[in-house]
Amino acid sequence: MSRRCTITGKKANNGYAVSHSHRRTKKLQQPNLQYKKLWDPEQGCFVRLKVSTQTLRTIQKNGINQVAREYGINLAEYITVD
Repeated sequence: MSRRCTITGKKANNGYAVSHSHRRTKKLQQPNLQYKKLWDPEQGCFVRLKVSTQTLRTIQKNGINQVAREYGINLAEYITVD
């Protein structure tokens, strides 16, 4: 699976590592992704998502259902069975 946020689609960014002598080498800046089990109150079950920490803060502020509707994500695809 790719290193991509399931909700926002965040992925790696190309950048340079610049040394003291100003020599540039290419590097990838990866997003801070976490696997999280989040409670979906509409469906009454847990949903397992790979989300960035910035998206987690947005989910805590607005709620998972509102954020999923905003980005056009169907949470039924990510239901976990425990």
